[in-house]
Amino acid sequence: MSKLVRWNPFLDSFEDMDKTFSDFMPSLRDNSHIFTPAVDVYEDKNDTVIEIQLAGIDLEKVDLSIENDILIIKGESEKKNEVEDKNYYRKEIRRGSFYRHIALPASVDGDKAKAVAEDGVLKVIIPKVKAIKTKTIKINNKNNKN
Repeated sequence: MSKLVRWNPFLDSFEDMDKTFSDFMPSLRDNSHIFTPAVDVYEDKNDTVIEIQLAGIDLEKVDLSIENDILIIKGESEKKNEVEDKNYYRKEIRRGSFYRHIALPASVDGDKAKAVAEDGVLKVIIPKVKAIKTKTIKINNKNNKN
């Protein structure tokens, strides 16, 4: 059965927009098994730094890798035994597996990357590769007798 939703050109918040999409696509309502951790990416003089918000996630279940200047983050947040008949007023905590790949803004040396976790934030520090100077190659033309 479809539900008639009144058109509102000015949604009050993103929450209203999310509810609107959920009304049209019920399969999006139960997305508790998928989430995407928030990230900040910045660089300083020598490093590219990625901060990943992973509060409450067992870091033993998180994998980091770097491939072609792309940071890949995979992991899982276990769903604790929940009582399904709880009378939730709001349920926003996401559980389940996650996967994220982040194109890095500079060429990096993945072999020298470091990762440190503190206060629910995983900080990945990856040294940038020094810019490679372009080398000009002179072409010798064997057909030219000069």
